Amino acid sequence: MVGQAIGLFAVTNIDDILILSLFFARGAGHPGSARRIVIGQYLGFAAILAVAVTAAFGATFLPESVIPYLGLLPLALGLKAAWQAWKQHGDEDDEQEAAGDGPASLEVAAVTFANGGDNIGVYVPVFATAGVGGMSVYAVVFLVLVGVWCFAGRYFATRPIVAKALGRWGHILLPLVLIAIGLLILIEGGAFGL
Repeated sequence: MVGQAIGLFAVTNIDDILILSLFFARGAGHPGSARRIVIGQYLGFAAILAVAVTAAFGATFLPESVIPYLGLLPLALGLKAAWQAWKQHGDEDDEQEAAGDGPASLEVAAVTFANGGDNIGVYVPVFATAGVGGMSVYAVVFLVLVGVWCFAGRYFATRPIVAKALGRWGHILLPLVLIAIGLLILIEGGAFGL
């Protein structure tokens, strides 16, 4: 069952490594930003687990029709980041000030939760058939792997060639990735009749 949990987590969260790398690159040089990113990732993923476990027991606080609208979170955060990047275009000193202390925990949590909205649909039937013991194994393995994912994201963001590219293009990449994720969630879920 541990192998199945690892495989399920990896398949449903592979895109998070890119997002985490972008967040870690954005927080580079800001004391405490790595901690805030990890906390945010755990908060967002814990929310995904809570919804999936609750739904596996037959209760849902998010009707299925609402899940596509979670795409509005990364879309809004991406548009905000794009606006900040555009305002700071060409002025590196102001850009450093605008970056503040790097990503906030709640910002990371919101993106993680919104990006994992589709994971809930995969986790619920697996959890429902796994029973309480199996669900516990999945939850523990998933929470351990969130830490591994955070480590991998930070690792990639700190590789010299990747760090240089993210340092140069991260202010453009992060908004684009967040906007793309938001639009993808909205479109694939049929939000607003898309």
